[in-house]
Amino acid sequence: MRFDLTDLKLFLHVVEAGSITAGAERMHLAVAAASTRIRNMEIELGTALLNRDRQGVQPTPAGRTLVHHARLMLQQAERMRGELREYADGLKGHIRLMSNTNALTEFLPEPLSQFLASHPQVNIDLEERLSDEIVAAVADGQADIGIVAGTEDVSGLEVFPFRVDRFVLVTAPRHPLAAAGRIAFAEALDCDFVGLDRTSSLQRFLSEKAERTGRRLKLRVQLRSFDAVCRLVECNVGVGIVPETTAVRSMKTMALRRIDLTDDWALRNLTICVRRLADLPIHAQELVRSLAGTQETQRNATHA
Repeated sequence: MRFDLTDLKLFLHVVEAGSITAGAERMHLAVAAASTRIRNMEIELGTALLNRDRQGVQPTPAGRTLVHHARLMLQQAERMRGELREYADGLKGHIRLMSNTNALTEFLPEPLSQFLASHPQVNIDLEERLSDEIVAAVADGQADIGIVAGTEDVSGLEVFPFRVDRFVLVTAPRHPLAAAGRIAFAEALDCDFVGLDRTSSLQRFLSEKAERTGRRLKLRVQLRSFDAVCRLVECNVGVGIVPETTAVRSMKTMALRRIDLTDDWALRNLTICVRRLADLPIHAQELVRSLAGTQETQRNATHA
């Protein structure tokens, strides 16, 4: 196939506008020239890409497939231009990393700081998302690397182990639940909660879990960090759900009680996912190996 980027951009504009005329206007092309380009694409492929009628045009099944791949190719081309421009500024690498809240706050700061210190010409664009959103973003090429809960369906991606952690309930020493050794999340929903900011992927996750039981989290205050959550829990403002690593660390300086959650989702196997490690830029491959903690990552990759 001999499509150029102009062909692909034109086709996307035509599909989005529902009209060859409107698509041509967006590309600043004559309608005849736009029609010829699309017709040549159909001839090259040997199949129709558009269904044409009086109301405009609609993509055929082949056209929808082309839309998907065209978007990926144009995104990659734009990324390539951006990364090449960065060479002029002395920057030689840019990595798009997405992570869920747990990994972002508890496990990423140290290895990321070490990686960036040893790779001064690499930048990392780090974004917090829900695990299912991260998997979709990696599969669609919107992210290079994702760190997600191990319970997510990562079929078609390469995955590597990252860390293991557990969510626990924390309370003040005199809270009515403080004496409990283990508890189900649903049993705590009568209590006031101290939570993270509404934009936090973990907070959205917990809200969804509560709603599935027909209840809502009674959030008294929402904060930006697990440490801040623990401080207000210590003051008996409410109970909180935090990673066990946070609870253990906070209990060294705060008066808290840690209660294990019996829910299956409380145990968190965190994994790294990529579309294909070998296709990533060298600096991104190095980051995956660094986060996984081994230089043997590529050989031990599991194809989900």
